[in-house]
Amino acid sequence: MWIEWLSYAAAGMVAGTLAGLFGIGGGLVIVPVLVWLFSKQGMPDQYLIHMAVATSLMTIVVTSMSSIFAHWRLGNISMLAVTRLVPGLLIGSFGGALLASLISGDKLQIFFATFALLMALRIWLPNARATFPALLNRLPSSLYGLFSGALSALVGIGGGTLIVPYLLMARLNIQQAIGSAACCGLPIAIAGVIGFIVFAPNEINQQSAWQTGFVHWQAFLGIILTSVIFAQFGARLAKRLPAVWLRRLFSLLLICVAAYFFSR
Repeated sequence: MWIEWLSYAAAGMVAGTLAGLFGIGGGLVIVPVLVWLFSKQGMPDQYLIHMAVATSLMTIVVTSMSSIFAHWRLGNISMLAVTRLVPGLLIGSFGGALLASLISGDKLQIFFATFALLMALRIWLPNARATFPALLNRLPSSLYGLFSGALSALVGIGGGTLIVPYLLMARLNIQQAIGSAACCGLPIAIAGVIGFIVFAPNEINQQSAWQTGFVHWQAFLGIILTSVIFAQFGARLAKRLPAVWLRRLFSLLLICVAAYFFSR
């Protein structure tokens, strides 16, 4: 039992450090680490990625709250952007969990690997400079919320990598884009977790006493206990490294994650 606790705590250390270092929510790191740990513990292969994604979203429920509070105090949240995106994000994330439950583990792993690879390549492309304030109108915001919510639930992320560029194109400044995206991570995670619990097959609950649907509570607790602390360490480390090297290292990390899943 203690070995499992230590392994999940170690996963939280790694995820927290990398999240603070690269400024990500941790989902792109937590998911592959959990898939590896769950496989070593003999859990059913067909559900490894589903459990990892669902548990990653559960960690985001907790970590996003502190992020929201910090950005709220700094006045970095655009309530117009959040209220326009959230309805679509909730429906999209819940639907994404349903879609994930219908996809085989192998296909979901390939999808995750492809997403990680695209994110790695995106780092090397120039940022879009054109701005379209109409993106915050109700219809485009709802449609993009559906898309980004579903995609975030499928890969277990808070949606920041998808929402920040959208809000920048909608003419929000970088602080507001990041703060508003952080605020959007909570509804994505909550709706996704509920979906991964509701749509999980009954047999998955019999795998472990720690299991509720696809959410593994022991892994969640172990990661949360250490990731919050080590995220601060990663953030301090990031200040000592040049931004260009951070981008290149993050890209390399995502390529390694993609290679891991493609090779499974």
